[in-house]
Amino acid sequence: MRRAAARWLSRHLGRRGTVLLILGIGKVCWGAGFIVTPQPSPQGVSLLTDVAPLHCWAWLWVAAGLVTGASAFVRVGRDGLGFIAALIPPTVWATAYMVGAVTGEFARGVFVAIWYLTAHVGVILWASAVPEHSVPPAARCRKGRAS
Repeated sequence: MRRAAARWLSRHLGRRGTVLLILGIGKVCWGAGFIVTPQPSPQGVSLLTDVAPLHCWAWLWVAAGLVTGASAFVRVGRDGLGFIAALIPPTVWATAYMVGAVTGEFARGVFVAIWYLTAHVGVILWASAVPEHSVPPAARCRKGRAS
């Protein structure tokens, strides 16, 4: 039963949809973690926490994750919104960590920013450029010829 469901899901999502679903679940979980277990004073993100409390930024992850995950189920070619939504939170946080590093608030921030930019933003950009696997159409018989 589980195998059949997994095969059905894999056929209907395709490669791009699978990536979007995985990214969406991950983003929702990451944001939910900050909501359920708030961090009292996270280092390196004061650029964000000066604007809004951390739990508000966590909701950005959750919202982006929901849009990303939902985009897994739309037709290929219409899934761009999912990839854009997936890019927003890690780009925002990478920027905050980079600013924290430059201002001296969080010296390790440059490494965290580079991690966000490569392991998140870079992978999302790569996945958004990967074409969906296409199978050539089946050969058709011509009129007057038996196959």
